[in-house]
Amino acid sequence: MHFACGDPKAKPSYLIDKNLESAVKFIVRKFPAVETRNNNQQLAQLQKEKSEILKNLALYYFTFVDVMEFKDHVCELLNTIDVCQVFFDITVNFDLTKNYLDLIITYTTLMILLSRIEERKAIIGLYNYAHEMTHGASDREYPRLGQMIVDYENPLKKMMEEFVPHSKSLSDALISLQMVYPRRNLSADQWRNAQLLSLISAPSTMLNPAQSDTMPCEYLSLDAMEKWIIFGFILCHGVLNSDATALNLWKLALQSSSCLALFRDEVFHIHKAAEDLFVNIRGYNKRINDIRECKEAAVSHAGSMHRERRKFLRSALKELATVLSDQPGLLGPKVITGLGDPVNLFPSEWLLPYRENSLRKYYIMHIAELIFYMEELRAHVRKYGPVMQRYYVQYLSGFDAVLLLLLFQNLSVCPEDESIIMSSFVNTMTSLSVKQGNSTRFIFSLVSVQAYTSVSKASLGLADHRELGKMMNTIIFHTKMVDSLVEMLVETSDLSIFCFYSRAFEKMFQQCLELPSQSRYSIAFPLLCTHFMSCTHELCPEERHHIGDRSLSLCNMFLDEMAKQARNLITDICTEQCTLSDQLLPKHCAKTISQAVNKKSKKQTGKKGEPEREKPGVESMRKNRLVVTNLDKLHTALSELCFSINYVPNMVVWEHTFTPREYLTSHLEIRFTKSIVGMTMYNQATQEIAKPSELLTSVRAYMTVLQSIENYVQIDITRVFNNVLLQQTQHLDSHGEPTITSLYTNWYLETLLRQVSNGHIAYFPAMKAFVNLPTENELTFNAEEYSDISEMRALSELLGPYGMKFLSESLMWHISSQVAELKKLVVENVEVLTQMRTSFDKPDQMAALFKRLSCGVLKRMTIIGVILSFRSLAQEALRDLSCNCLSSHPQVAMNVYELSSAAGLPCEIDPALVVALSSQKSENISPEEEYKIACLLMVFVAVSLPTLASNVMSQYSPAIEGHCNNIHCLAKAINQIAAALFTIHKGSIEDRLKEFLALASSSLLKIGQETDKTTTRNRESVYLLLDMVSFESPFLTMDLLESCFPYVLLRNAYHAVYKQSITSSA
Repeated sequence: MHFACGDPKAKPSYLIDKNLESAVKFIVRKFPAVETRNNNQQLAQLQKEKSEILKNLALYYFTFVDVMEFKDHVCELLNTIDVCQVFFDITVNFDLTKNYLDLIITYTTLMILLSRIEERKAIIGLYNYAHEMTHGASDREYPRLGQMIVDYENPLKKMMEEFVPHSKSLSDALISLQMVYPRRNLSADQWRNAQLLSLISAPSTMLNPAQSDTMPCEYLSLDAMEKWIIFGFILCHGVLNSDATALNLWKLALQSSSCLALFRDEVFHIHKAAEDLFVNIRGYNKRINDIRECKEAAVSHAGSMHRERRKFLRSALKELATVLSDQPGLLGPKVITGLGDPVNLFPSEWLLPYRENSLRKYYIMHIAELIFYMEELRAHVRKYGPVMQRYYVQYLSGFDAVLLLLLFQNLSVCPEDESIIMSSFVNTMTSLSVKQGNSTRFIFSLVSVQAYTSVSKASLGLADHRELGKMMNTIIFHTKMVDSLVEMLVETSDLSIFCFYSRAFEKMFQQCLELPSQSRYSIAFPLLCTHFMSCTHELCPEERHHIGDRSLSLCNMFLDEMAKQARNLITDICTEQCTLSDQLLPKHCAKTISQAVNKKSKKQTGKKGEPEREKPGVESMRKNRLVVTNLDKLHTALSELCFSINYVPNMVVWEHTFTPREYLTSHLEIRFTKSIVGMTMYNQATQEIAKPSELLTSVRAYMTVLQSIENYVQIDITRVFNNVLLQQTQHLDSHGEPTITSLYTNWYLETLLRQVSNGHIAYFPAMKAFVNLPTENELTFNAEEYSDISEMRALSELLGPYGMKFLSESLMWHISSQVAELKKLVVENVEVLTQMRTSFDKPDQMAALFKRLSCGVLKRMTIIGVILSFRSLAQEALRDLSCNCLSSHPQVAMNVYELSSAAGLPCEIDPALVVALSSQKSENISPEEEYKIACLLMVFVAVSLPTLASNVMSQYSPAIEGHCNNIHCLAKAINQIAAALFTIHKGSIEDRLKEFLALASSSLLKIGQETDKTTTRNRESVYLLLDMVSFESPFLTMDLLESCFPYVLLRNAYHAVYKQSITSSA
């Protein structure tokens, strides 16, 4: 309620409603009086909304009523305790005294929190006025409730008056702490001298059980005892003037800190409140001076005292956790050391931002290490719980039962009822077993006997038999060790208070990550989120979801930040390794070779004193191991952080399971994906992109680093590779972003092949690469460096079969668009081509018909040939990398062709081209017409070949085994297009190619009779196209070519072009 009223978003709307503002002010001013008759104007709006107010404020109102009833019950119980004259001593009847003091502190805290709810009068008054307007009378609880609110405006002052009759019982309980609190509230030097928490300081007694007369007191929190002492002696302040022990306890507690945690993030400033209470009491000047002195001591010394304690605890807990991890069996005899002392010597309130402002930097930097060791101890207790259970079952039956029986037998007077009860206890302990189940009833019986024997008229009084009481305390503690370990962990080491200091908690976490020496302990923060649900209560279920959501969000944020930090470190290491790998690329050795050649020939190539270029690997040569490189620092930081990520396989927070390693895996996948795309260095404006071989080198270096991560964290890095690299073979990744497949496909299509079409680049079959041609406007890239066999193999390895399939499909789409344009040209010239198809033996008529044809068919066929040549290079590279080759003689079935093509094997009929051209079938054209257009297309190409002889660029170059205008690619285009088209239309590929060969031979033979040198300047180079077509085709033979075109002409053509090439070179 206090949280809801303090939050403007959660506050009841009626308290901030402008229409009700005057009514609320009136009610608060008149509270607790009720005046409804003469104030109709001010309460008119309230009259309209009375039913809604009753409905929405009922929960708040009756919560106040519950507080009042709780107060009544507490007062009644305290009076009963005083009447019974109950004996309280924390060392004798521990549970009874602890519960009594807890009850008083809970009551005090509740009344203080009640007084801090500023809207309490408005809420109670609004509800009561609405109730009176509806039912004609005030709520029956309102008079008492209103009076309680007024009385407890200053709660501590009112309670000091209330507790006058209870001073005897309360002061006795508090003074009993003199045997516990001063012994626990020592300086770090005293702890160190006493070898506190050390199991190896006395090796001979290492296996001896830790014994103490005040066993349960050993895990009492210092913070809890300070609350008891400070609040308790404020309520029964009279004893401070009469008992020196009480005064010493109170002053010691006042010197320990400047404030206390009331409840969660509500704090109580001790010295100011105590001084304000005592200043108006006559004769308390000495106490006020004591308070001021203690305040000065707390301000000047408490911070340094807690700092030194933390320094001691860091080393002590580390030693303790190390010993217990090696010898977990020691948890049995030394449980009070491993479970009680560490946590309760280290109260969670030391961590909070309202403590030690001047030393906040220190404790925030190192607090993760302390929390980590505490979590490690908790983990040991949970893991080896069965070991502890078996130990204490044997301890209870073999030692405690025997000792209790001896104490019972040595009693001088023992009533019959107590004798029966004690005998029952001994029998129960003797027959105790781990499988027996919950022993809560046994513990409750022991506590009940403690309470029964602590009253003044008890026939067997614990005040006279202290050893019996201490023995029962020990038995209760040992019994809790059997089947209440989880509850004991919550009671002794719960740090759920961090849930309510989320900003400070997050700041501690951020500073922990920033400090490399502390990052290995950063897992402590998400582990603390598992504590948060323990601060919920079944009587307040509505906050369960709020706290649960906060624990989930904080845990998720912590793990995500840890994974991001590790990812950033890995990325930096990868960047360094990629830089080192880049130094080993062949392009960097040119300068070294040049220097070696010049040195051999004794040429001076540079200025004197020019520093010699460092060779790769110099960075690994060190004369002093103390010299730390950037890579060393990165690896050290990564190993520290990965220790934290790998510390636990998973953790459960509010029934949700978190796996830290999966966070790292997820971030590595995302970063690896972005890095691969980033390493392509693709610039859309300038159309620049990294060479495939250089990208492959960088990717391999990146993967090598990622593989080394398995040495730090148990993650499946192969899964990361599979997920990322497989996505890179698709057009888009899982986030809809472009991949290297789409980037390289676009670049090769839109940049390299487009420049080929523009005549700036030519395909050289001899080099199996595309090469730049000398032009006026030099290109920004060297085509050979992107298309030679090594680069294509690198591209195939990067893109894989799926990526190469996408590249192939994109190429085929461009081919299909060119074929569509070719079909349009055929349709425009269908009549002429039909006549030419049947008149190839009539030279004059063919010449006249040819003049009626529109040009452009060869240019588009050349573009198709260039694309197919590029695809052939890609398929060859893929075939070289393929491990499992298919048969080199694929069957005619298309599915076998597709399998062969996917493996990079050449096929007689290209399945990808068939699929691309099949999608062009038009519904308005019959299959017969489509077939006719396909036949006429081959006619069109055949009769257009002679026009190439007049082109200057059509000269054949033996050095490149092709033509500079790429017409040698026509051979591949003609064969592939013919095979695909006539496969689609179910025609005879061989017959159509024979027809093409006949028409082409006839047309080319005619230019041999031409006398115009301009028209026939490259006649021999064009003749060679027939030989190329026949050589490329699996359906044509040399005998068939000989029958159409005399081979002597081909031989003479080859002789002529080679002779011309030699002459040009000379």
